[in-house]
Amino acid sequence: MATKHLTLIINPIAGTLSKHGLESWLLPRLGRMGYDVDVAYTRGPGDATVLAREAASRGDYGVLACGGDGTVNEIATGLIGTRTALGILPAGSGNGLARHIGIPVDIARSLHVIEEDNIADCDYGEVNGRPFFCTFGVGFDAAVSERFARKNRRGLNTYITSAVDEFLTYTPQTYEIVAGDHVITDRAFLVVVCNASQYGNNAFIAPAASIRDGLLDVTVVHNGNLLSHAMSGLEMITGTIGTHGKIETFRAADITIRRPEHATVAHIDGDPVDMPDTLDIRCRPGQLRIFITANKPRFRPIITPLSLMLRDWHITLSRLLGPAP
Repeated sequence: MATKHLTLIINPIAGTLSKHGLESWLLPRLGRMGYDVDVAYTRGPGDATVLAREAASRGDYGVLACGGDGTVNEIATGLIGTRTALGILPAGSGNGLARHIGIPVDIARSLHVIEEDNIADCDYGEVNGRPFFCTFGVGFDAAVSERFARKNRRGLNTYITSAVDEFLTYTPQTYEIVAGDHVITDRAFLVVVCNASQYGNNAFIAPAASIRDGLLDVTVVHNGNLLSHAMSGLEMITGTIGTHGKIETFRAADITIRRPEHATVAHIDGDPVDMPDTLDIRCRPGQLRIFITANKPRFRPIITPLSLMLRDWHITLSRLLGPAP
């Protein structure tokens, strides 16, 4: 059997876990799977896209992204429209796309997905020409992403603190959302356009979303009160979002969002970006090849989030009791 060539791109500052010794731990394991691997490290924004494009131009079989959703976004951007597949070794804070695919948020366990060698043609979203692979959002979640990005520490606890601090001062804005004949004009807490099902950390903003259906899932959380927003948060955790009147969901391939001129903050895959007041969003079907799990279980509200939470706890406990990769 011919050896398949991969490029492993490591973001050394992603997430909270050290990457020291990771390369020497990974290479022999990937070698036993029949892969020949080159390794590259990112040094700053945009590096991963350049490295991924170089790998694709060489005709590499795949590029493995070892980092968080920002690293995955950069690498996937460099692989759009090529035959080189994206593999994810999750090492970030949220790991939204990895979790959607069903990849365990543990590098050792995530290697099983690469070993399965099950590659699928997947969709991505595009907003004003910029690609996103998990979620694009405006409103409260974008404001939280901006606040989180200013923090010196990463991780779930820092994100929760950022969300609470932002909630105390956040003012909802008025949006016009157009998808064909479907028009919504209202004051909203947040508007999220989803290629995948979750933000990360098993917060399911669009539980039924698929990265292979040629459509984007839109979730609009209308302006409400403290209780309704608390209910929205609970529904994200349990995978039941959209079951009360303050949340509206629909699917479309093309969406336009208009917002006040002074509103510039948005987020792409969890990272804050400045965007204009008119946002043209498109689904680009089947343009990215990804290593995915061969038998991902069907999503079931409450049951799936609970099982994933238990799996995360088991992984965390294993890290505490056993040697890190």
